[in-house]
Amino acid sequence: MAHEVREPRLLIVGLGLIGGSLAAALRAAGAKGEILACDPDADEIARGIEMGLIDRGGTCLAALLDDVSLIVLAVPVLAMRDVLGTLAEQGVAGDPSVVITDVGSTKGAIREAAEAAFGSLPNNLVLGHPIAGSEKSGVASSDARLYMGHKVILTPSATTAPDAVARVRRLWQAAGAEVLEMEVEHHDQVLARTSHLPHLLAFSLVDTLARQDDRLEIFRYAAGGFRDFTRIAGSDPVMWRDIFTANRHAVLTALDDFEAGLACLRRAVADSDADAMLSTFDRASHARRYFDSLLNQSSYQAEYQMQEQATLRYRAGPGGEVRGRIRVPGDKSVSHRAIMLGALAEGVTEVSGFLEGEDSLATLQAFREMGVAIEGPHQGRVTIHGVGLHGLKAPSGPLYVGNAGTAMRLFAGLLAGQSFDTELTGDVSLTKRPMGRVADPLREMGAVIETAEGGRPPLKLHGGKGLKGITYDMPMASAQVKSCLLLAGLYAEGETRVREPAPTRDHTERMLGGFGYRVDREGDTCWLEGGGALTAAPIDVPSDISSATFFLVAAAITPGADLVLEHVGVNPTRIGVINILRLMGADLRLENEREVGGEPVADLRIRYALLKGIDIPVDQVPLAIDEFPALFVAAANAEGVTRLRDAAELRVKESDRLQAMADGFSILGVEHRLYEDGIDIVGQGGEGPSYGGGRVDSLGDHRIAMAFTVAALRANAPITVDDCANVATSFPGFIDLARRVGLTIEAQQEDA
Repeated sequence: MAHEVREPRLLIVGLGLIGGSLAAALRAAGAKGEILACDPDADEIARGIEMGLIDRGGTCLAALLDDVSLIVLAVPVLAMRDVLGTLAEQGVAGDPSVVITDVGSTKGAIREAAEAAFGSLPNNLVLGHPIAGSEKSGVASSDARLYMGHKVILTPSATTAPDAVARVRRLWQAAGAEVLEMEVEHHDQVLARTSHLPHLLAFSLVDTLARQDDRLEIFRYAAGGFRDFTRIAGSDPVMWRDIFTANRHAVLTALDDFEAGLACLRRAVADSDADAMLSTFDRASHARRYFDSLLNQSSYQAEYQMQEQATLRYRAGPGGEVRGRIRVPGDKSVSHRAIMLGALAEGVTEVSGFLEGEDSLATLQAFREMGVAIEGPHQGRVTIHGVGLHGLKAPSGPLYVGNAGTAMRLFAGLLAGQSFDTELTGDVSLTKRPMGRVADPLREMGAVIETAEGGRPPLKLHGGKGLKGITYDMPMASAQVKSCLLLAGLYAEGETRVREPAPTRDHTERMLGGFGYRVDREGDTCWLEGGGALTAAPIDVPSDISSATFFLVAAAITPGADLVLEHVGVNPTRIGVINILRLMGADLRLENEREVGGEPVADLRIRYALLKGIDIPVDQVPLAIDEFPALFVAAANAEGVTRLRDAAELRVKESDRLQAMADGFSILGVEHRLYEDGIDIVGQGGEGPSYGGGRVDSLGDHRIAMAFTVAALRANAPITVDDCANVATSFPGFIDLARRVGLTIEAQQEDA
């Protein structure tokens, strides 16, 4: 005889706003099965039945347990012990046909109550907490959309049955929530700071003002900000009394931290310390925007998001023209260094042309977290109130640098000499990149650095270690390694010398000189003496030649193109792309050459000309290392073979760029041969399409994404490029500029 298939039966214990809204959401989603409720208030049960939220219910829990398959405990935290005791008496613990979960905001206290009631944590108990609510209460306030788009945090133990966790996950997903998992202790610490402390402060502020003699005037003229912040003081007082009692240790720790910060701010106000006030206010203002980027699932990623972000896809059409005058964003390398040296200088540094991309903004935020007052950015202008070489303060947590490998490697050098410990972390892409190339020589200088497996991030730097200058022969040409060691050398005893096997970018040396710090160079070696000081100086950031490269290549391969790129940095250590394009026959001229803030700049005019394949000179490789994805596209449109060697560093960028470009070329039909340290690319030449269309994967690498977008100009069908969200990290506004000069691009977003 076939077994009877029984519909699921859900029992909600506590039919208030939270429990009633869950029932309403499940009804709206068309969930099958019977919904029961238990509540000490019989009127709430009757109201729930009348509203169609529940099928039946009562005030006696034991009488409602027959044949239930899922129990949701939505009672106040301090009432949980009695409810769990009843479930223990009824033998619900360990029953594989029944799953128990809860909605309490203090998981440690509920775990203790469960252990007391059952003797140990049952494997069918899944502790959970929906991050949603309202100042309203009672089943009459139930809202079917209360959990839509909100997070629910589950805190299963090591012994919790996976099937039980899966069932609870499906329950909340049916209500429209996003389900995450977290350790109990971590949950309580996070919620103490983000939910419990704000409620405590709101209750206290309203109570303080309500006891003033002129309270009616205060409340009558309160602005919207006051109402927004104090709205949460209208929440259920009994519920919050229970929460603060149950999670008192974590709440008190959060309150201690807040009181310490408030005391510092009080002193700043009392002393009319404008810089200290600005540091706090500006850090808070930009931190709020940073938090918004996390909540809105923008480019800040990794553990701070606790979820995968949406995937952005480009669809680029063939044909089009490339004409006009544009100015690409500021140089990322110079932007990073301007913030770093401005923060370490004595005095106020004014920066113009700052790149407002994710990477550079992460560097700004990191210095704010170390106590530096920074105004802006606003339309590329940033004002930095320097604290001197020894004025940084310990951040309250890890410094997150997003996708910026430059920032992480340079930070490693300047933080190795601080008196405090620091942890550097980044997004998923950055945590895959090797950091041993900076960690190893820093250790030779006396730094104590921990890395993850394989020498990868996060980096943990232990402060208070005296550094000594060294002479270091770099095994591989790298401006990031050179800059890292020179920054560490500022804090080292004696002389720090770095020899590079081939010329690399010299932005750090130039800018140190601009800030009044002597750096010497002879041949392939540069050096400085530790113990000096930096003096604030104005910085005008030139346009980034790496960003300009995509448009240089777009014009170089498109018949009829005539494009001017304004105010581009043409530092001799960065013009490999210009030299290589000219060797390939590009009609590329430098106009209006000048020097700004120690950096040479020019307007670049490029017009279409037939390109030819070349053997790329080895001495140009380090001068164009970031520009090769775009140069490969130029090679695919040149006549003959272009050969690249001695470029193994391309394998350890944001992606393995040699492999990523080769894989894309295979899809488009570009003939090529891949080597360990380079590639041969066979171009078609002529003025017609050079290859086909198709769908390629950028692997989250912004330069791969932009290179294949430009490649569509000479394809015979559209090219779709997956995983393009990180373009914002180096080139905000890329799509708008590309469309302005004639490219056809659509940006499409879909869930990862």
